[in-house]
Amino acid sequence: MDPAPQQSLTLDQCINQIAELLEAADLHYGHGAIDAQSEALWITSKQLGLSPTDALDHLEQAMSALQVSKALEIADTRISTRKPLAYILGEAWLMGVPFFSSEQSIVPRSWIAELIVDGSLESWLPADGKALDLCTGNGSLAILLAMACPDIHVSACDISLPALAVASRNLDRHGLTSQIELFEGDLWDALPEAHDDNRFDLIICNPPYVNAHSMSTLPTEYHAEPALALAGGHDGMDLIRKIIAGASDYLSERGAILIEIGNEYENFKKAFPQIPVVWMEVSAGDEQVLLIQAEDLL
Repeated sequence: MDPAPQQSLTLDQCINQIAELLEAADLHYGHGAIDAQSEALWITSKQLGLSPTDALDHLEQAMSALQVSKALEIADTRISTRKPLAYILGEAWLMGVPFFSSEQSIVPRSWIAELIVDGSLESWLPADGKALDLCTGNGSLAILLAMACPDIHVSACDISLPALAVASRNLDRHGLTSQIELFEGDLWDALPEAHDDNRFDLIICNPPYVNAHSMSTLPTEYHAEPALALAGGHDGMDLIRKIIAGASDYLSERGAILIEIGNEYENFKKAFPQIPVVWMEVSAGDEQVLLIQAEDLL
């Protein structure tokens, strides 16, 4: 049976119609949108070639019947597959910046992005400074850092070649291939051997940190993402132990490393009780992102 023809709606009407469908489907959010209304805005704005933020200024704009139909089709795919919307659309937005997104890497998202954009990290980034995005994945944090500080050089590395392919597409998209250099390999092994000329003023890292129990109970949406980019071992600290163990070799004398740990605050405190840590304030609170100064790693 052919689907019933769709009528023309305003953007606002289409958003509300799709939000009702998503809400009734008991989906899980957190891959670039916080709730059904946010995802409905994302779906409908895409049909008009607008960013979700810009679409808020065009809520009374008319959508054609074809645009409404395509938006409803995307909503149906989201409901039937339980895949993150970013994979369905091939695009995600982080701090108002668009990124190519595919199942080769996790969906662009990180509390660290807030700290980059609000200027909280600039005191660790001198002019002509060097920064590293460890576990870069899709490259979004490296790109935001390069945009915020156009006079620094950014290195970015990841163990996953498919993820680096996504990162490379995003560097091309934003014209940053000369400012950001990509490296492939397992954490510090991806980089040239440390010496005085290649140490970093700031290292940022959103590593795999989900503990084993949480991995076993993740909603369907997260299972669409590469487990390699999420799983952090029994207590979530497997990779973070390796990261902290090697960080001092790659930090400048007054440098610092910034690490996202999500909901693993208690596990981090148990694993590293001896390390002085500065907990950074983000919209989710002050237990998700930490900063360690180079002098405290010695």
